[in-house]
Amino acid sequence: MKPIVLHGHERSITQIKYNREGDLLFSSAKDNRPTAWHSINGERLGTYNGHNGAVWTLDPSWDSKYLLTGAADNTAAIFDIETGALLKIMGAPSPVRTCGFSYSGKQLFFTNDASMGQTSKVVFFDVNDVVSGEGTPEPYLTIPAPDKGKITSAIWGPLDEHVLIGCDDGSIHKLDAKSGEVLLSIKEHTAKINDLQKSADEQMFVSASKDNNAKLFDIDTFEVIKTYKTDRPVNSAALSPIREHVITGGGQEAMEVTTTSSKVGKFDAKFFHMIFAEEIGRVKGHFGPINTIAFHPEGKSYASGGEDGFVRSHVFDKSYFDFEFEH
Repeated sequence: MKPIVLHGHERSITQIKYNREGDLLFSSAKDNRPTAWHSINGERLGTYNGHNGAVWTLDPSWDSKYLLTGAADNTAAIFDIETGALLKIMGAPSPVRTCGFSYSGKQLFFTNDASMGQTSKVVFFDVNDVVSGEGTPEPYLTIPAPDKGKITSAIWGPLDEHVLIGCDDGSIHKLDAKSGEVLLSIKEHTAKINDLQKSADEQMFVSASKDNNAKLFDIDTFEVIKTYKTDRPVNSAALSPIREHVITGGGQEAMEVTTTSSKVGKFDAKFFHMIFAEEIGRVKGHFGPINTIAFHPEGKSYASGGEDGFVRSHVFDKSYFDFEFEH
């Protein structure tokens, strides 16, 4: 596979996401300019200006109308995707770590870090109030992190009823998005949860953890279906929408990277068979840890963003689709 290498950021990539159709790819980095790209050829469409710090997270709405971003300058922002206009800035008590639009596009949430004396919280807003309202929008629900934990990743559950959060102690919780109560809590990981991503049918989700494992869960019961063991911290994991494949990306800690070669640092993306949990392939290319991975909604390609500041978009060869796993 010959990747398309997208270089529009000056610092390490923090998150990448496709829109629902898969024609656009959005990337955020530790610089303050989230960027939109044409996924088919890697052409840069433009950047979204409005933050004064590292942008940790982003999420496009289902209709590709709005882009929600969260940054280290204690703000979350909504942009018009087409024009790049900044529509609203929402303040937070500490850096915003994760954010997300609900499937319907009517609600959004963001979470803040447990730093500067603040507790980590999930804050919910009505999108119409944020976009069309005057003045500072007010959240309709705020849920503090269970056990005073630090929320490191969060996603909406199916039907916009729940939010799943992963914390720095390895625990995962299911929160009711209407009442705010904690419905389920598990601790299957022994270290920080770096990433949570759902399957295309929203029946399962995969977690990526610093304890060198990615785990596949049932989204209703939180039962562990499979564990994908690696020899490095896993920063991100994604599920293929069309095949029984899981990609994991990670590598040794960024601060140790200068002392080792890229071979020793283990910066390749690893493919696992979802059911047999066996490694079926690797893709090299990044010069540092992979921080974020996303599958194209049609499953024909995937993209990864690394500590080296590059986004690499890989379109699968014919041999990938012909591959049949023989166990």
